[in-house]
Amino acid sequence: MADAAPVTDSAPVVVDRNDGRVIWLLLGAAFVAILNETTMGVALPHLIIDLGITEVAAQWLTTAFMLTMAVIIPTTGFLLQRLTTRAVFVAAMSLFSAGTLIAVLAPGFEVLLIARVVQASGTALMMPLLMTTLMTVVPARARGRMMGRVSLVIALAPAIGPTMAGLVLQTLSWRWIFGIVLPVALVALAVGARWIRNIGERTDARIDVLSIVLSVFGFGGLVFGLSEISGENGTTDAAAAALATTTFIVSLAVGVVALVLFVWRQFALQRRDDALLDMRVFRSGNFSLSVANFAVLSLAFFGTVTVLPLYMQNAVGLSALDTGLIVLPGALIMGLTGPPIGRIYDRWGTRVLLVPAALLTIALLWLFTSLTETTPVWELVAVYTSLLLGLAMSFTPLFTASLGSLPPHLYSHGSAVVTTVQQVAGAAGIAVMITILNAARTAAETTGATDAAAWAAGTRAAFVFAAIVAIPTLAGALLIRKPADSEGPAVGPH
Repeated sequence: MADAAPVTDSAPVVVDRNDGRVIWLLLGAAFVAILNETTMGVALPHLIIDLGITEVAAQWLTTAFMLTMAVIIPTTGFLLQRLTTRAVFVAAMSLFSAGTLIAVLAPGFEVLLIARVVQASGTALMMPLLMTTLMTVVPARARGRMMGRVSLVIALAPAIGPTMAGLVLQTLSWRWIFGIVLPVALVALAVGARWIRNIGERTDARIDVLSIVLSVFGFGGLVFGLSEISGENGTTDAAAAALATTTFIVSLAVGVVALVLFVWRQFALQRRDDALLDMRVFRSGNFSLSVANFAVLSLAFFGTVTVLPLYMQNAVGLSALDTGLIVLPGALIMGLTGPPIGRIYDRWGTRVLLVPAALLTIALLWLFTSLTETTPVWELVAVYTSLLLGLAMSFTPLFTASLGSLPPHLYSHGSAVVTTVQQVAGAAGIAVMITILNAARTAAETTGATDAAAWAAGTRAAFVFAAIVAIPTLAGALLIRKPADSEGPAVGPH
């Protein structure tokens, strides 16, 4: 199916001044939340020493965050329709700020773990709120460039987070990772509580407790199982490996069964518009195909950003700070190209972006299958930066085309689906690629390979999986279209 005809209207797109302020405020709040989420990986070694905990316990500081996100995000479709925009924003930033404060003052591991859960509760509300608000207030013909700003936030925050954490930890305590973020979060909360008004229409749908329970076991079970197998695979302790495998199987089984029941329950509830997560979003083939492509690319993206630093530190022998600096240009490119990519989408549609992006992404993932322990740094920078450019050319049109394919009353549920898919696919990508890496690395070590060569062999095997999985995105790139603009020219003051 062809894209809508290219837009030729060169008149400036006008968004109400108050709506514009709300969007920028939500972008800033989302940036802070995602920035904080990506700092923990660098801080874990310091926390293990300072708090006197094991590596397994420390990993729970990230696992608990992912679990909380996976459990809460599916409920946001309901919450965004039931509560006012201001109420959701205040709740999100209050939870995030409270969790950050608890983390700064945490006397030990247990309190810090609680802080991470509270933080994640607020973060989970932020991205669906941002995307739903943007889709509601921005005219259809300008959504690409505005969604490009969302891509900027999603890319820049993970890029800056690890580098910022590395610099802070060189001179200050790990508490300052949270301490630096706290005043920014509090300012955003205060400003938002005053500026943000309600956007869209509220409903009086009743919350279904059974749906929440099934969502917890469904999405939580999937993410927990995947995080366990990726965290324990490759251990030399046979008992720990067996326990991890059992946990993975049981959690995955519980997650799948609960998820099937959850979907069945939503079909029953949506007949009277009481669904926690409305499945009618999948009646749009364009939405479904866009979400499927987004899931595959999220799997490859999160797997890559997890595997590549391990390769650079263990195979090439680079420091954590050097690794952060190497991946920084790619993430900056991914973020800064978001707005111009959005403008291309608004003007020309999806295929001009998605087709070359799919070809570029697939080719570069295959290039990563040739990495060795002697691969030069310049090559890593060039290939990784180009890969993230390809992903940037995909994410913005996929975000915009998927949600733009829905009627306005389903925007909040569509945003919840997209964000949930990102979390689950990201967890799956990390789990599968780390599992393949460790298995291939162990096999290489048994043949007498050096530690560096074994890590390189494991990395190559992981990227073979990512490259193969990415191939179907080319078919999606040919089929996904830009929804026809449904609104007339925007009106209102500059």
